[in-house]
Amino acid sequence: MKTWKYFELSEFEWLNWAQAEKLTKAYASGYRALGLKAHDKLTIYADTSRDWLFTAMAAVQQSITITTAYATLGEEGLVYSLQECEVSTIFTNAELLPMIIKVFAKVHHLKNVVYSGTADAKVVEKLKSEFHGFHRLKVISLAELAELGEKNLCEPVPPKAEDLALIMYTSGTTGPPKGVMLTHANVVATVSGAHTYCNTYLKEDGSEYYLAFLPLAHILEFAVEMTFLYMGIRIGWGSVKTLTDTSVRNCKGDIRELRPTVLAGVPAVWESIRKAVSGKIAGASSISQAVFNGAFSLKWNLMSMGMDYLAAPLDAIVFNKIKDQVGGRLKFALSGGAPTPKSTQQFLSVTCVKTISGYGMTECSAVLALQEVVQCTTLGITGAPVTSVEVKLVDVPDAGYRSTNVPKPQGEIWVRGASIMKGYFKQPELTKEILTDDGWLMTGDIAEMNKDGTLQIIDRKKNLVKLANGEYIALEKLESNYKTSKFVQNICVHADSEQSYAVALIQPIEKEIRTVAAPLYPDTDINSVDYDELCRRKEVRDAVLASLKDVAKKVGFKPAEIVGQVFICHEDGLHKTDS
Repeated sequence: MKTWKYFELSEFEWLNWAQAEKLTKAYASGYRALGLKAHDKLTIYADTSRDWLFTAMAAVQQSITITTAYATLGEEGLVYSLQECEVSTIFTNAELLPMIIKVFAKVHHLKNVVYSGTADAKVVEKLKSEFHGFHRLKVISLAELAELGEKNLCEPVPPKAEDLALIMYTSGTTGPPKGVMLTHANVVATVSGAHTYCNTYLKEDGSEYYLAFLPLAHILEFAVEMTFLYMGIRIGWGSVKTLTDTSVRNCKGDIRELRPTVLAGVPAVWESIRKAVSGKIAGASSISQAVFNGAFSLKWNLMSMGMDYLAAPLDAIVFNKIKDQVGGRLKFALSGGAPTPKSTQQFLSVTCVKTISGYGMTECSAVLALQEVVQCTTLGITGAPVTSVEVKLVDVPDAGYRSTNVPKPQGEIWVRGASIMKGYFKQPELTKEILTDDGWLMTGDIAEMNKDGTLQIIDRKKNLVKLANGEYIALEKLESNYKTSKFVQNICVHADSEQSYAVALIQPIEKEIRTVAAPLYPDTDINSVDYDELCRRKEVRDAVLASLKDVAKKVGFKPAEIVGQVFICHEDGLHKTDS
C-alpha cells in the first residue's frame, strides 16, 4: 500500500507590480554578473512557481534566450538539452540539485547553478566541489543572485521581434527531444490572439484570479500566464500535489484558498475531479443518486437550450457544494494539452464550471483554436481559429479525408501566422518535414470543419493504424475515451496491422481494483491480498475489460475500436489477459 505525504500551507502572499519589477531587475542583473549576455541561453529546470516566471522575465529583460526542461525530466533528456544548447547557467529547485550532480560531468559548458528553496548543505558542497578542467561550478541561491544583482544593476537590453525568446523542448516520444524555437514575435502574437478571446469573458481591472499549477515548461501554461500578465490578472502559484483539500492538513488546498475565477488544466486533472465526485455519488443513498441524476439531466437540457439561468435552483440544492470544492467563483475552465472526453467535459460543465476545449501545439506557440464559453454544450469541438493564425484543411486521400467531403470538409490541419515557430533548434531536416516553404505548419492532426467555422479533431495522421480487417483506428481518440473508465489511472492503446483488434495497457487505480475484487472473492480479505497478485487474477482483468467495453458502447465506437484484450501494468510487472 502507498504511504501518503500531506502538506501544510500558508496563505497566498502577494507582490505588487513595483515589487515584481524590482525583483526581476535584480535577477536579470545577477545573471549578467554571472557572465550571461544577450542571446546566451539560460535553462530553467524547475517546478512551476513565481520564481520560474520571474527568472524567465529576468532573462527577457536582458535578451537572454530561455531553454526549458521539465522538472520530471530524466538524466538523459536533461543532458541532451543542456549539451545541444551549450548552456552555461541553469536555474532549478533545491530538490533537483542531486540531478545536477548526476549530469554535470556530461555537460561541458555548465558553469553556474542558481537554485530556489532550502537546499541540503551537503548537496550544495558536493556541487561546489565539482569542476571541469580548470573551472569550478558556481552554485548560489536565488536570494544570493538577487543580492549580486542589486550590487551590479544593469539597464535592460530589450529584445528584437525576431530574437529567440524560447527553445522549448517537446517530449521526444519518437526520438530525442526537439527544441522548438519561438521568437518574441511568436509569443506576442499568441498573447494577442488569446487576449482577443479572453477579454470577452474576463475583466482587466485586477479583480480576476488565476491558479497556476501546470508545468511552465509546457507551452500551454507559459502562454496562459503571459496572457494573464498582460491583462493584469492576479496569478497565484500552486501544485498538482496540493490542489485539493485531500492532500493538505490544517489548511485549504490551493483551489479553495485562492478561489480562482479562471482555471486551465489538462484532461488528467479534470478526470481526477470527475472521478472523485462520481465516487462520492456512487457511495450515496439511492435517493441521493436519483436526485443528482435528475438534476444533472435537467440542468444539461437547460444549458443546451441556452436557458442555464433557470438552473439556479438546481445549483443551490445540488451542485453548489461541488462548485465550492473548486473555489465557488470560476467563470470558465480551459482544457488543453490533449483531447478531453466528451463525458468529462459535460460532467464538469454541469457540476463545477463551464469547461471549454482548446487546441494548439508548441510549434504554433500554444494557441490555434479555442471553443467559446457559450459553446460548452457542443461537445467534441475545439472552437474556431484564434485571430493570430489562418487555417486550412489538406487532403489525406489514403484515409478518405478530403476538403471536398460533404457535409463537412475534412483533412489535415495546416496553420500559418505570426505565432508559428522559427523551426527546430539545430534540426533543419526535421524543420523541413513540418514547415512548408510558404510558411504552413503541418500539424499532423486531422479535423473536420463545421458550418460555423469551428474545428473538430477526428484523427491523428501518425496515429492512424490500419488493422488486419482493413479498418483504420485512431489511437489517441480511443485512449481519451477509455480513460473515463473508473479503473483507469493512465492508459496506452496499441494496435498492430496484422491483428484485427487493439489492446489496452492500463495503469489501474488500486482502490477501484480492490473494490471490484471484493464481491468476486467473498471469502477473502481483499485488503490483505498483494496488489500485484490481485492484478494477475483473470476475474479482475475481465472486470476491467468489461468496463472498457461499456465505455465503447456508450460513446458509440465501431467494432474495430473496441479493445480485445487488456494488459494491467503494475509497478512490478505487466500482466496480460487471456486470449
